[in-house]
Amino acid sequence: MDPNIFKHSTSGKCLKTPGDYWAFIPNPLPPDIKYDEKLSFLLSEANRLLGELSGTGRLLPNPYLLIGPYSRREAVSSSRIEGTRASLSDLFFYEADEPAKPKVTDVREVYNYVRAMEYGIDRLKKMSISTRLIREIHKILMTGVKGEYATPGEFRRTQNWIGPPGCRLSEAPYVPPPPEEITKALSDWEKYFHSNPAEPPLIQGALMHYQFEAIHPFLDGNGRVGRLLITFFLCQRGYLAQPLLYLSTFFERYRDEYYRRLLEVSQKGHWRGWLEFFLRGVVQQASDAMANAKEILELHSEYEEIVRQTKKVPETSSRLIDEIFINPVISISKISRQWELSFNAVKRGVGRLVKVGILKEVSGRRRNKLYIAPKLMELLSPEKK
Repeated sequence: MDPNIFKHSTSGKCLKTPGDYWAFIPNPLPPDIKYDEKLSFLLSEANRLLGELSGTGRLLPNPYLLIGPYSRREAVSSSRIEGTRASLSDLFFYEADEPAKPKVTDVREVYNYVRAMEYGIDRLKKMSISTRLIREIHKILMTGVKGEYATPGEFRRTQNWIGPPGCRLSEAPYVPPPPEEITKALSDWEKYFHSNPAEPPLIQGALMHYQFEAIHPFLDGNGRVGRLLITFFLCQRGYLAQPLLYLSTFFERYRDEYYRRLLEVSQKGHWRGWLEFFLRGVVQQASDAMANAKEILELHSEYEEIVRQTKKVPETSSRLIDEIFINPVISISKISRQWELSFNAVKRGVGRLVKVGILKEVSGRRRNKLYIAPKLMELLSPEKK
């Protein structure tokens, strides 16, 4: 890392380590932020749309109709930023098809992200965002996948660095704080958002995400943990009634700009560029989430109407309608165990949904068959649009 590139930065300082390399130490939050007309407008628009999205969440009779698919989209996009190639449909099939699950795949990494998201949202009911929580989240993310070497749930004890694949420490454009500086840096990070900061919550979220990525406290998985923390933070502060806003799709779409904006904060103190980029992401993703929510809920109503108009519908058919919006891929045996109902009771419900065109058998197996809701899968899967 070249310290000369960082010498005019107001966001931190470079430190020569005993290992004879330079590392960057971010200053404690908050920085001095000037709110001009452009930034104020973006903040106002982001707040407005986030409020509308949160209001949508409060009105849902079953919020998981949206929480389930939205969290899985986030898992796919956030993991793709780190190089995985699993699709949303891959994840749905993985979750439904227990007998065929491989031990270590890209899909397992995405699946771990979903589990970490659900675990974190549940834990926030009893505790605040803390270093303890992020260690717990990291352990779930990194267990049983190719990054498992990276001591899941433990802060790093050796130096890491950020750069193109194959680059050495001496060549890296960014080197985060050495291990001995992590405890203090994370303590300052945690104190900031527990100190009732004066900055608006969305600005706090943007600052928090940058700072976490700048500290890079784990050997691997820092990006995924940092992106999870954005949603956790907004939910904890009451800005989201339900976890319906995720920024990873925006960050993935503009991946080069995402990394560049974060690095420019460290190198040049360019907070404005990062904050504007972050708020653009909130505006875009909140708008998309509301538009997509309308389509999902309309399809749910359409399916319910089809079932209502069908004669002698098994009780399980109606119950399955909600289930397929959590995962549009259905395994009769898995649902049977999950609901503690007989296999045949679930089979009758699935059979009726096949007959009316909602479900379709896609595995071609004699046993452990899988059924998919094609119209819903197409609606949920961004890679099919």
